[in-house]
Amino acid sequence: MNTQRESSVYPEGVLDVSILIPACFENPLKEHSIAFIAEVLTQNRRVALPTSAVIGAYHIATRYLRVPKVAVKKVLEGVLRSRSPALYPYIIPQIALDALDYAVAYDIESWDGYLISLTRSLGTNVIYSLDQELSKVKEIIVHNPFPQDKLRQYHEFIKSKLHET
Repeated sequence: MNTQRESSVYPEGVLDVSILIPACFENPLKEHSIAFIAEVLTQNRRVALPTSAVIGAYHIATRYLRVPKVAVKKVLEGVLRSRSPALYPYIIPQIALDALDYAVAYDIESWDGYLISLTRSLGTNVIYSLDQELSKVKEIIVHNPFPQDKLRQYHEFIKSKLHET
């Protein structure tokens, strides 16, 4: 089996959960999220999509954003059922160890540490994300693939959704 560094499947970067979540429900970024994910799944963009991000998207969308579970499951099942080579299934112990090191060193979430560790293990420095906290790590470049005006609308939409009772 090839190591991650030997693989040329993912040279562009790694996809964060924050890019998946907007595809799961009606919001200003939904169409852009679906289009970007489609490019990743069809390998028009050679980006690794950790399968663990799919599980994370379900958790965040249903628990924090209170999106109906069946609707979220349906969208995320479509991603997984694509069986795209973009789906990255491995969390090997060394990547997890490095993830914890990054989390401690940069005072970030362990998930963010995992993204950094995975990105570096794949021989790239790009993470597609809405999370600018990842920019704390000098050797990582955070790309937001969405238009800025739609991103602002999305953040306003999410703020109002989180304040609903």
